[in-house]
Amino acid sequence: MKAIGIAEPGGPEVLKLVELPVPQVRPTEVLIRVAAAGLNRADILQRRGRYPPPPGAPSHPGLEVSGHVAAVGSAATRFRVGDAVCALLEGGGYAEYAAVDERQVLTIPKGVTLTDAAALPEACFTVWSNLIDRGRLRGKDTLLVHGGSSGIGTTAIQLATALGHTVFTTAGTEEKCRFCERLGAARAINYRREDFVEAIATLTQGRGVDVVLDMVGGSYLQRNLRVLAEEGRLVVIATQGGTLGELDVLRLMRHRLTVTGSTLRNRSTEFKDQVRRAVQERMWPMIESGKIKPIVDRVFSLSDAAAAHAYMESGVHKGKILLQIP
Repeated sequence: MKAIGIAEPGGPEVLKLVELPVPQVRPTEVLIRVAAAGLNRADILQRRGRYPPPPGAPSHPGLEVSGHVAAVGSAATRFRVGDAVCALLEGGGYAEYAAVDERQVLTIPKGVTLTDAAALPEACFTVWSNLIDRGRLRGKDTLLVHGGSSGIGTTAIQLATALGHTVFTTAGTEEKCRFCERLGAARAINYRREDFVEAIATLTQGRGVDVVLDMVGGSYLQRNLRVLAEEGRLVVIATQGGTLGELDVLRLMRHRLTVTGSTLRNRSTEFKDQVRRAVQERMWPMIESGKIKPIVDRVFSLSDAAAAHAYMESGVHKGKILLQIP
């Protein structure tokens, strides 16, 4: 099969089209003939040599795919050959075929195209497990999403809005801010022109927000604590702004704040199965009703993976970038 390999750590140019064996299906796995694969920041980190795949995972990148089931393992019971599916992977999505445990595979929501379905798994699993489970977003809670125009951000805005929450977000251009507001954000803050701490204070009459979903990490830590309301929760899911930050412990204590975070790729299949069940039960009906839509910015061919990575690193995209496999 054709796949995209990483010749050596480096820039987008190290991504090369290679020939690899079609994966062998283990008893609980299905083999997917890939139609499209989603790009994620983790793929860029892996390409740079900073995020190796978990033990036993394929060495070529790609954390989510859509396609048709091509083969079924001896103990797999959820799918049949020919079923249209999308799936969360530990790696190996940039290829014509991918093998994955059936507990990480979902049927494609009605009304979503086979290609666009590749934009769903990573964002839906990440947003649900972090906003609802770790962030405990409930009732009339308010939410601040950093990076609202990203794949994760667009999904978080739509999910929280569909659940009836007031959502604020940050983005780097006025165009992206208006885009986030069209998705449902009550207010998008251009972080290049405004201090989001001051903006949130004004927007909430000094109360702050109940939950912050953060992809920046260390450099935003202190400021994120300052925008949290009493009993607020900060959920960190990426470290684009560094891994280290100074923590005001007294503020944490006085306001009874919670700082938490998670990664998804190295979690167990059992955990991912739990999230899959919740996503399929709660988010899929919202997608089928049109309350949540996969936001796809641009689709590249598999052979243009280097250009797709360069485009993601340019920061101009809104929503997901996909690779289409012929």
